[in-house]
Amino acid sequence: MNVYSEYETVKGREAGKSIATGILKGICTSEKKGTKKHEVQEAFLKEDWGLMDDAHAGRWHRQVSLLSLEKIDAFRERGADVAYGDFGENLILEGFDLRTLPVGTRFRIGEALLEMSQIGKECHSHCAIYQTMGDCIMPREGVFAVVKKPGTIHVGDSVECLGLDQERPLTAAVITLSDKGYRGEREDKSGPAIVEILRVNGYEIIETILLPDRQEIIEKELIRLCDQRQVNLIVTTGGTGFAPTDVTPEATMNVATRNAPGIAEAIRAGSMKITRRAMLSREASVIRNRTLIVNLPGSPKAVKESLGFVVEQLDHGIRILTGRAGECARK
Repeated sequence: MNVYSEYETVKGREAGKSIATGILKGICTSEKKGTKKHEVQEAFLKEDWGLMDDAHAGRWHRQVSLLSLEKIDAFRERGADVAYGDFGENLILEGFDLRTLPVGTRFRIGEALLEMSQIGKECHSHCAIYQTMGDCIMPREGVFAVVKKPGTIHVGDSVECLGLDQERPLTAAVITLSDKGYRGEREDKSGPAIVEILRVNGYEIIETILLPDRQEIIEKELIRLCDQRQVNLIVTTGGTGFAPTDVTPEATMNVATRNAPGIAEAIRAGSMKITRRAMLSREASVIRNRTLIVNLPGSPKAVKESLGFVVEQLDHGIRILTGRAGECARK
């Protein structure tokens, strides 16, 4: 079952109303990381933590892992002898194609409320299932969630999909690009400055990252934040000049699905009124799927000035991009 299309029209519906239902077919936990999960008939979901007594619970964005029963059954039909928990999943849900649902989708199981926080994950080392089958569905079909409201859940419980909370704040991630900063030779002051400005403007900061000036690393993190975490806005600082190691614009353009040049143009236009050297800044602004990516210069002063030129307009653009606001025409 694919209920993604329902999210395009859910805005006018009553808050908290179910738009699809399924069944909780399995609950799996493990006491230690790296050990096989085993089935239990009931468990307690702790707010902002995850499943009690599960080793992967904690105050992070991957508190609970979920997998569709239909995907497990399809994998079994290919000859795989797998039991619940073999993929490392906590909850097995019937009735949802989880991979197609957007981050932010909420599920209610009894009194508990879950909110999807990530789709898929990187497989760092191939598991026993992969070694046997040459494939594993968890990296691409598994999703992760955080616990928004606590409650005890039981195998066989009804699962209600509540869609997206249209009142939730826009999300943002901040990436600082600096070889010296990455090596600990320079304090990052630009990243925190961006975080402060975005928070004042109502954004929820879900990740802050410090990376070296390596194009392949930058591209990999941009793709992860856009595709797996589906963050609304990514702001980078650093790597936009003429030095051979300044590759942030190239990495940004390489991951783009559409261009959005007006934002970078507005930053340069505003900066030119302060210093003529602004013409040497190569920052880009693009869209990848439903995420807006904006490059900023590296210095704290330039970051504050640049973001000040555009931050008030970004909200409207992102809401149009994500379907949370209608376009407006002025006469």
